[in-house]
Amino acid sequence: MIFSGLIASLGFLGSFETHAESNTPKAVDKIEIDKYVGKWYEIAHFPMYFQRKCVSDTTANYSLNADRTIAVLNSCRSKTGETISSAGGGYPQNKGNSMLKVSFLPSGLRWIPFTKGDYWVLRVDSDYRVALIGGPSHKYLWILSRDPNLDAVTYQSYVQTARDYGYDVSKLVRTPQKQ
Repeated sequence: MIFSGLIASLGFLGSFETHAESNTPKAVDKIEIDKYVGKWYEIAHFPMYFQRKCVSDTTANYSLNADRTIAVLNSCRSKTGETISSAGGGYPQNKGNSMLKVSFLPSGLRWIPFTKGDYWVLRVDSDYRVALIGGPSHKYLWILSRDPNLDAVTYQSYVQTARDYGYDVSKLVRTPQKQ
C-alpha cells in the first residue's frame, strides 16, 4: 500500500459503522481530521506496483499542513531489511475531508493533471482505530489500524464492508507487521 505514486491512497478521514447497500464505493460523509492524522499500520492491501518492494512493516503517517492539506509519509521494509519511504501530499476533495487526491510526485510537480490517486475513507470506527481506504475504481484497497495487529473479528468486518462495496476481497494480501 505504500510508495511512489499513490501509496497515499492509504487511509484518511471519516466515521462509518454500517455496511454499504450497493456495490459502488462511497466515502464516509466526513472525518475528524485531527483524530485521523498520526501513524497507521497497514493490515492488508491489494497488490500494487508501487508497493512491489515492500514485504513487511508498512505504515502511513499523516499530518496536517498549515494550508489544511495532508502530509503523507509511507514506509515499509524491503526483502533486504532496508526501510523504504515515500513522501506525498493529500488534497481534500470534499468538505468532510473523507475524499482525497494524493500524489507522491516531488512537491513542485504535484500540479500536473492526472497524477493524483483517489484516497477515500470508506469506513472508520468511532475511535479512529481502524479504517478502510479505497476509491471509485475498485483498483486500490487498504485496511489500516492504529495497532500493528488487528483481531480476526474486526478484520473480517472490514473485509465484509469491502465485499459489500464490490471489491474482490480474494485479492487482499495481509501485511506482516514485525514492530
